[in-house]
Amino acid sequence: MKILLVGEYSRLHNSLKEGLVTLNHDVTIVATNDTFKNYEVDLLIKKKYQIGILKKVKNLIYRFTKTDLESLQIKKQIINLKSQISGFDVVQFINEASFGCTANIEKDIFDLICAWNKNVFLLSCGTDYTSVKYANDNKLRYSILTPYKNGKDKFLSSYGLKFLQPDFVELHHHVYKSIVGVIASDLDYHLPLLNHPKYLGLIPNPINTEKLELQKLNIEDKIVIFHGINSHNYYKKGNDIFEAALEIVNKTYSEKIKVITVRSLPYNEYVKSYNEAHIMLDQIYAYDQGLNALEAMAKGKVVFTGAEKEWLEYYNLEEDTIAINALPDSEAIAKKLEWLILNPEKIIEISSNARKFVETHHHYVSCAKQYLNTWQKHV
Repeated sequence: MKILLVGEYSRLHNSLKEGLVTLNHDVTIVATNDTFKNYEVDLLIKKKYQIGILKKVKNLIYRFTKTDLESLQIKKQIINLKSQISGFDVVQFINEASFGCTANIEKDIFDLICAWNKNVFLLSCGTDYTSVKYANDNKLRYSILTPYKNGKDKFLSSYGLKFLQPDFVELHHHVYKSIVGVIASDLDYHLPLLNHPKYLGLIPNPINTEKLELQKLNIEDKIVIFHGINSHNYYKKGNDIFEAALEIVNKTYSEKIKVITVRSLPYNEYVKSYNEAHIMLDQIYAYDQGLNALEAMAKGKVVFTGAEKEWLEYYNLEEDTIAINALPDSEAIAKKLEWLILNPEKIIEISSNARKFVETHHHYVSCAKQYLNTWQKHV
């Protein structure tokens, strides 16, 4: 089968491609490389107005004309790639707005790719209209909008609130009219899509465990805690709460722990930067794990991330056996860290369980088979 994967977040489409290629399918990814993360892409869509004078010119022109030079430049690149992104059996968009363009240009790009190919599917694996509206309507105990609603954050663009604006709502409905169906990558997107007529179900995030070697943890000296920060998403990921929890723990256990903090690293540097860690602080306002947490779990790290009761029930698990649920409460997180510091054997146990869980439920080839089954069932 010839498959076109449009867009890339958190290396999801790369891992899926690796699984599909292992199963002898022909796969092409067309995408930007997700800013500083610099993911691999077959057909790279370049953004040239991101820094310096060009960014200033772009912003100035947009302010006075509402014309976005970056979006127009991306659309031009897509048109120039027509011969290379036409004639695929299946197309999957990673988002309703896969290229970060204005809504009208995203619509144009979507229509072009649909016209050149067959059987278009959509992923819900990042902020989109359905998930943001669900959070905004307060249907969750807490959500990625919690910091915004509490007045903490100035980086409003990181919350996906644009998806509630009329032009993006129109884009959402336009996309859903054309797609065969939509697939969720984890429970954070599964819950908002339940009972939607075009919802095809949850397929867990694919993880290439062959590229992520299990690092058997050996605790002889200090327990190493890793905290990776994406500066743009600082509050959205709950980094402020993690830092407050680390301050609490450091007051009592500074001689027992070593904390490593990094900021906004490219993907390849980032995955190397936590190799020596025993514990990773990933994100707070989530109910399930994203790619970052799962890759760390595959390497045997004890990850503080989304591991809510809905996730425990879905996979029939017990609390604190696979991952640690990171509540939006610095004292609660500090207590969990203290529990691990005082019981290092639990770190070893959870590390082993985490790797097995990823191999069982997120293996990139078995996930690729689930995608193939879903696509073939509905084409």
